[in-house]
Amino acid sequence: MNRISQILVIFLIVLFVSCDNRYTPKPRAYFRIDFPEKSYVPYNGQLPYSFEIPAYSVVKPDSSQFAEPYWVNVVVPANKAEIHLSYKPVSDNLYVFTEESRELTYKHAQKASAIEERLFINNGQRVYGTIYLISGNAASPIQFYLTDSTRHFLRGALYISDIPNVDSLRPVIDFLIPDVIHMIETTTWN
Repeated sequence: MNRISQILVIFLIVLFVSCDNRYTPKPRAYFRIDFPEKSYVPYNGQLPYSFEIPAYSVVKPDSSQFAEPYWVNVVVPANKAEIHLSYKPVSDNLYVFTEESRELTYKHAQKASAIEERLFINNGQRVYGTIYLISGNAASPIQFYLTDSTRHFLRGALYISDIPNVDSLRPVIDFLIPDVIHMIETTTWN
């Protein structure tokens, strides 16, 4: 047997041995996400505001270098999500806070396909504000601010610690937005 024949025989043996007819290609898909049942618990952690949080979340003080008193993060570890809450006392500066909140929201306009504004009014608790629903591949799908117009200002933003891909994150976003809305609806001033 000459050299070329030997190489050809070895190649054919390797080809037949390496073929496995049990291989099934996996379809491209996203992982299934199991969500817990919705339930809420009251939270009042010595803050000038209180609200109900999802039972599957925890509240942690904001540890960033710019954090101020009464800034907290509501963390949903199973979904790698955080709702950042920042509080400011109001003293003739409400316009500054509302404009800053609007500007921070509209910084997402570059990646967003739409930003919908909804007014929120709870006369019974003196809680008023604006909810921003952000569509598209923006880093934050919902932001809001709440105020009583005289003493309190609370700003919130939901962030998911993952690459903003609206297709893969849609189930998580759809699960968490009602939680944020519930927090807004149950906010009271202390």
